[in-house]
Amino acid sequence: MPELVFFSGTMDCGKSTLALQIEHNRSARGLQGMIFTRDDRAGEGKLSSRLGLVTDAVEVEDDFDVYAYLVDHLSRGGRADYVIADEAQFLSPEQIDQFARVVDDLSIDVYAFGITTDFRSKLFPGSQRLVELADRVEVLQVEALCWCGARATHNARTVGGRMVVEGAQVVVGDVNQATDEVGYEVLCRRHHRRRMTSASVRAGALSPDVLPVMPS
Repeated sequence: MPELVFFSGTMDCGKSTLALQIEHNRSARGLQGMIFTRDDRAGEGKLSSRLGLVTDAVEVEDDFDVYAYLVDHLSRGGRADYVIADEAQFLSPEQIDQFARVVDDLSIDVYAFGITTDFRSKLFPGSQRLVELADRVEVLQVEALCWCGARATHNARTVGGRMVVEGAQVVVGDVNQATDEVGYEVLCRRHHRRRMTSASVRAGALSPDVLPVMPS
């Protein structure tokens, strides 16, 4: 039976690499897939991995209907044996519903990849809807590590290496970017709550005795 599968994890745990591996494995067996993405680091219409791999993808904008797009593609004689949706956390709940309809009505497997929570440890709407609808939720087994060596479970937004907790939910940046621009760092829950990034610890900006804590 076709499935909607949500592969979830923090930044830097290999989600896009796995998406590209699934694409490679299936295309090597003669299958043809359709790849969707939103706001990839490599630019519009791309699916990329931090390992340097990249492939073309369909960019999903706010008003994009993925179900209608696939129906039109199939009706024109196109083929789609499976669907990959990367950066799924940036999709709207309505678009996640459309992917579920692709599985149920078109009998096509959909593999969605995304981050569950944002830099404030709040659920992305797209990820929340995937948790609600997915046939399976798979937590990526490649563990990203906090600077302290513990398993990283939270995504922190940084500016100049310092963690920030205000701003728009979606701001595209990359991990370990210690410039004045927006970057991201993966942290364990303890250090996310205490706003302790690797840069702030190196700079001695935070003392273990006096640590700000994220509000609940």
